[in-house]
Amino acid sequence: MVLCHDWLTGMRGGERVLELLCEGFPNAPIFTLFHNPKAISGPINSHRIWTSWLQGIPGITSSYRYLLPLFPSAIEMLEAPPADLLISTSHCVAKGLRPQRGTRHLCYCFTPMRYAWTFYEEYFGHSRAKTLLAKMMLPSLRRWDVKSSKRVDRFVAISRHVQKRIQAFYGRESDVVYPPVAVDRWTPGPGPREGRFDLIVSALVPYKRLDLAVQAYTHRGRALKIVGIGSETDKLRRAAGPNIEFLGWQSDEEILALYRSARLLVFPGEEDFGIVPLEAQACGCPVVAYGRGGILETVQDGRTGVFFASQTGEALLAAVEKCTATRWDPAAIRANAERFGPAHFIQGLADSINRCLSPA
Repeated sequence: MVLCHDWLTGMRGGERVLELLCEGFPNAPIFTLFHNPKAISGPINSHRIWTSWLQGIPGITSSYRYLLPLFPSAIEMLEAPPADLLISTSHCVAKGLRPQRGTRHLCYCFTPMRYAWTFYEEYFGHSRAKTLLAKMMLPSLRRWDVKSSKRVDRFVAISRHVQKRIQAFYGRESDVVYPPVAVDRWTPGPGPREGRFDLIVSALVPYKRLDLAVQAYTHRGRALKIVGIGSETDKLRRAAGPNIEFLGWQSDEEILALYRSARLLVFPGEEDFGIVPLEAQACGCPVVAYGRGGILETVQDGRTGVFFASQTGEALLAAVEKCTATRWDPAAIRANAERFGPAHFIQGLADSINRCLSPA
C-alpha cells in the first residue's frame, strides 16, 4: 500500500481524510510535494514521508502557490515503490504520481485541478499581469491534468458535484464517497446555545468570499467572529468594522466551544464539499450558505440551514435574518451531520477499493 497527497502544510479537510487512511494503513509510506511536520498531526507524521525536490526551497510551505507550474514535474520525479495499491488523495497533482507496473491506482478526488479548470481568477487574482500569466499557464496545466488522469484505475469523488466535474474534464466515471466528519469530536454543548455572535471558520483566501461577509456584517453591525488565517487577513481586517473579531488560528477545542456557542455559521463561498458546515451541524449549529456546489448535498435548506442564491451582501443578510427568525431543532441538525460520520466513509471507500482491485 502507498499513499500520495498533494502537500502537507496544515490540517484541513483533505488532511483529515489522509489521517483516517493513515490509521487504516499504518505501514503505508506517504509521497507528497513538501511537508511541514509542525503543522501536521501525529497519525500522519508517524508514517515514512517522501517529499519532492521542492522541499529544499526555503519557505516553500508558505510560498508554494507561486510555484504551481513546477508541481506536475515534481510529482512525476518521485518514485513510488512496488505495491498492490496506490491511493492518491488529490486536488492538484497527487494523482500524477507514477505507480509501478502491476500497482492499481485509486484516486480519492477532492476535485480536478481547481487552479486549472475553475476559480482560477479567485486563486491567481484579477490583476492584468496575473491574468496574463494564468492564461499562459492554464493550457499546459489542463493538458497535464487530463493526461495524468489516465494513470488512475478508479476515481472516487467527494460529492456528486465533483463527480460531474470528473466526467466533464476527464471523461471518467467515479464512485461518490463523502469525506468523514468526526461526529464523536464535534458534539452539541451541555447547555442551551448562547447565540450572541455569528461564526466563520475558514482559510482567509480569496475564493472563500469572506469579503462578502465582512462587508455585509460591517454594514449591519452584527457580531461576527472569524477563525482562520490566510493571504487575505490584512485586507479583510482593513475592511472590517469593530463588530467583527478576527481570532486567527484556533485549536479544535476552541473551535468546538465556538460551534457550540454561535448563533449560526456563515459559509459565503462555493465549495466542492465543505467540511466546516458539517462540523457546525454536528454541534447543532445552523448554517447560512451560498447555495451552490457541494453544500447542496450537506445542508438541508429550511431544516439545518438557509441558502442564499446570489453572492451579494443583501442576499447574505436576508438569509441571516431568516435563519435567526427560525426556530431550529438542534437534534435534527445533528442527525443530518451523522450521515457523514467516519463509518460511512470507511465502508464506502472499502467498497471502492474492492472494485479497484477486482479483475476488470
